[in-house]
Amino acid sequence: MRILLSATAAIALVAGAPALHAQDTSRLERLPVLKATNAADNAAVPQTGPQAEAIREMLKRIRLPEGFRIDLYAVAPGARYMAVGPATGVVFVGTRRGRVWAVTDRNHNFVADDVRPFAPGVEFNVANGVALSSDGGLYVVELNRVLVFPAAEARYESADIPAFSVVPQGKLIPPDEESQNHGARVIKQGPDGKLYITLGQPYNVPPAGKLARYDETGIGGIIRLDSDGRNREVFARGARNPAGIAFHTNGTLWWNDHQVDGMGDTIPPGETNISTKAGQHFGFPWYGGGRVRTADYKASIPPADAVFPVLEHDAHAADMGAMFYTGKQFPEPYRGGYFWAQHGSWNRSDPIGARVMWVPVKDGKPAGKPTPFAEGWMNEAGKYLGRPVDVAQLDDGSILVSDDHAGAVYRVWYGGR
Repeated sequence: MRILLSATAAIALVAGAPALHAQDTSRLERLPVLKATNAADNAAVPQTGPQAEAIREMLKRIRLPEGFRIDLYAVAPGARYMAVGPATGVVFVGTRRGRVWAVTDRNHNFVADDVRPFAPGVEFNVANGVALSSDGGLYVVELNRVLVFPAAEARYESADIPAFSVVPQGKLIPPDEESQNHGARVIKQGPDGKLYITLGQPYNVPPAGKLARYDETGIGGIIRLDSDGRNREVFARGARNPAGIAFHTNGTLWWNDHQVDGMGDTIPPGETNISTKAGQHFGFPWYGGGRVRTADYKASIPPADAVFPVLEHDAHAADMGAMFYTGKQFPEPYRGGYFWAQHGSWNRSDPIGARVMWVPVKDGKPAGKPTPFAEGWMNEAGKYLGRPVDVAQLDDGSILVSDDHAGAVYRVWYGGR
């Protein structure tokens, strides 16, 4: 059954709150009536047939370092950000549509046996970002709401599953700021147990009259809040469209940001930033990417304490979902490395991106130059055959790559020389 309650109620239920006394029965009156949604749209996505065959044929083009292999893990239309269940191995996959997919590999042969809509009774709106909590709850961030499904790993195959509101509809950002431009959110639970959520701002470069409001609400930055939705604060400011976040083992937050469009094919660069504490400002909109000043704000003074990126990337390659490799399957040079997806450019005369990148990391800092790890999703004519969005790690040390263009999730593993 589907229930939508407050996050406080959710935590009480999950924690096994004591029974209500007679004088507490008024609390029950504030809860919605328990109802079944009778959701029937739970049909599985076919994992065999022409589409799967075409994707596998396309994967023959993908170039990887020696010893690495790639294959189709799942057909999942519109696949975006992923979260891998530690207990069951189920992979939850967000989309920019009204779907979240539950991808199941029942026989553990590293090929999905079943892909179905997760919680089909819930009407999602740009359910781009998904994250699993340490206790198995699934958080889904939408355009303007955050939900949690506390029993996600245990009940993901049920058409009706309890859902609770962490941030109610219309409270993540002011409703009049809603936009499909940079409105796809990303969410992760940090080592402090708090939720970190990206809030891309809806402009290429925002007008000056918007800055105070965005500074207050966290639009154009990253917010964090308790797992029950309380104690919201703006964690990072001065971002344009942060589209990938990952926590290093030292607790710092690494995140990719998209640069300003329309300044030329080769400027400004894409960014990877490191947040070392709350309240830092990362320079946008005074800087359009790296240290490149925007025309709109060139005459005004940028923040004196602006933090510049630790990595700069090819302009307009659209750096997306990220992870640190913590497994042991990959050879030693890749261990601890920072991996991320590049979705690919849409506004360059010479297209670039559509690949998975990586950089070695040492002592919590990049220890080399960004290097393509997997590429070939763009053909010789500059047309996309696939567009990687996110990367995630399976428990055997292989990694998954989502692709919203081909509608697929791939698995990359090391098979030796």
